[in-house]
Amino acid sequence: MAKVLIVEDHPIFRRGLKEVLAKDSQFRVIGEAADAREAWDHLRKERWDAVVLDINLPGKSGLELLTELKQQRPELPKLILSAYPEDQYAMRMLRAGASGYLTKDRTPEELVKALTKLLRGEKYISDSLAERLVLHLEKPGQLPHESLSDREFEVMKLIVAGKAPREIAGLLHLSPRTVNTYRSRVLQKLKLKNNAQLIHYAIENKLLN
Repeated sequence: MAKVLIVEDHPIFRRGLKEVLAKDSQFRVIGEAADAREAWDHLRKERWDAVVLDINLPGKSGLELLTELKQQRPELPKLILSAYPEDQYAMRMLRAGASGYLTKDRTPEELVKALTKLLRGEKYISDSLAERLVLHLEKPGQLPHESLSDREFEVMKLIVAGKAPREIAGLLHLSPRTVNTYRSRVLQKLKLKNNAQLIHYAIENKLLN
């Protein structure tokens, strides 16, 4: 029987996940954490068999936590459960160390199915994502935003969400100057001139949740 840690900042959604897993006898203990700090408290105190992780967390982001887990807990299965569309975010999360990616509009049964695969040492992607990956292999070609580093991608995401440089600096634990440097890199790589064009690009490429 497996111990699963849920890292999700919304209490109601977190409780719903816990109730779904509690109905399945293969899950013995379901732990809860609202942010990266609480997650590491649990991870240091106990051994967990899998982690269910949201991308959007207060303070340190889910992507940052995923990167840390890849480095410090490489053997731990990590399932990303996110509101962001899989066609734009799943590959980045898998490259960052995720063992699987599931959007929040999926059924409880698919969540259990995904975790079951991870606990067997397998990866999990949905059938729809698998089809997209096949098409991508048949028609290779990288979209401009796919060339962004993880940190540049995070900064871009927060800019298009309307966050000011000082807010972004606080959320990502950076200086405002460093945030502006990342912004400049993003605009340069995407061949854009300003935030308005960046927001338009994000809308066109469905990068807004």
